[in-house]
Amino acid sequence: MFGFGQPKLSSEEKIAAVENEIKVMTEMQTRMAKICSQKCLDRTYREGELSKGEASCLDRCSVKFFEAHTTISEQLQKEQAAKGGMMGR
Repeated sequence: MFGFGQPKLSSEEKIAAVENEIKVMTEMQTRMAKICSQKCLDRTYREGELSKGEASCLDRCSVKFFEAHTTISEQLQKEQAAKGGMMGR
């Protein structure tokens, strides 16, 4: 309303923001897969499929990893917003 608040983004800026979000999510998924597989998978590969314990561990690990990523992202966004608010003073 009346030009105040968030500035409107151009199409290029919107595309760049989406591309950046995809990059961040891809990097997070890659880190999560590496960390959780190191933590949860048996290195001897005795079975062709995941055991119940491995599947359960991977599930818990990935949920915790994603929750931590979300919490950190939200905190960083709050800090950026606070910095942005102070910059306008």
